[in-house]
Amino acid sequence: MKTTRLILVGGFLGAGKTTLLWEAARRIMGNGQRVGLITNDQAPELVDTTILLHNNIKVAEVSGSCFCCNFDGLINAMQQVRKEANADVIIAEPVGSCTDLSATIVQPLKEKMEHELLVSPLSVLADPIHLNNILNGEMAGMHPSAAYIFLKQLEESDIILISKADLLKTADLTALKEKVKTRFPEAEVMTISAITGEGIDEWVKEVSNRTNAGQRLAEVDYDVYAEGEAVLGWLNSTIEISSEQTDWDAFAKNLMQDFSRQFDEMKAYVGHVKIVLESGEDYLIGNVTGKGDTLNFRGSAGTGSKARLTLNARVEMNPDTLEQIVRNTLNTKMTNNLTAKIVTLRCLSPGRPNPTFRFDHVVTN
Repeated sequence: MKTTRLILVGGFLGAGKTTLLWEAARRIMGNGQRVGLITNDQAPELVDTTILLHNNIKVAEVSGSCFCCNFDGLINAMQQVRKEANADVIIAEPVGSCTDLSATIVQPLKEKMEHELLVSPLSVLADPIHLNNILNGEMAGMHPSAAYIFLKQLEESDIILISKADLLKTADLTALKEKVKTRFPEAEVMTISAITGEGIDEWVKEVSNRTNAGQRLAEVDYDVYAEGEAVLGWLNSTIEISSEQTDWDAFAKNLMQDFSRQFDEMKAYVGHVKIVLESGEDYLIGNVTGKGDTLNFRGSAGTGSKARLTLNARVEMNPDTLEQIVRNTLNTKMTNNLTAKIVTLRCLSPGRPNPTFRFDHVVTN
């Protein structure tokens, strides 16, 4: 079997990993290579997978646990996309609240699959607003244990990618980059923007040519780590909606604005709330990664009588409360002959991380 390059892209919830996955895949395919993608979450019914599949690329999903706690699931997913897509390159996106990736994923892969994989440097994506706030000693609205995970992700990274560079003025972005370099001197620091395309080609070139992956192991307190994940309610749901002719874009935007308003009023930290609303071949994507001013949409689901809504929410609250908010909000939208059928709905609080492997040394190949 041929050697396949693996690019791991970590980073906290809302950093923009899925958008980067597609932009990177598009560029790599433009260079004539075949690409497969792997998504990961604590539960199935992922918005990310749905979006990526719309772009006609092979996607495998590891759900029910993170890569590190389901190492065999990751291996199976890699074998699947290698076979079905004949992939030259695999880009994998771990769960956003996952850390200790160098010890639990990168090192085991380097040791156990050295003849099958070229493992690229571990890249960690960081939202610039959250990053600056946390480096200033604040919590960016997060629970302290969630902020701990954010920092640990940066600590173990080979490449720190400051995402959404278009949100900052040039001088502010330069200052932030210097601040990150000072705090994490052993990591390479790069800036990217999925909106403008800034820095993506440079990053793709970097991770496509290097194999010095996992050069650092973080010291991780698993009690704090477990608490940081458990403070978030995780909800994944798929809903089928029927009506007479409906403007699905207006429906989706009103729904997301309602969710965001409620979470803001409760002062509940939002890791992300994502939707994809599909009507036939058309679809709209909605996303909020904090307060209401981060709400954004792209695409269009048009007008029709049937739609399928995939919803993922990661919000700092009890899962039962989160589920009730989602159900109640959906019910309030069922007017003007709209009816909703919940196909699946899973709401949970993640259990304690229990990695399959955890290396205490850096593997040298």
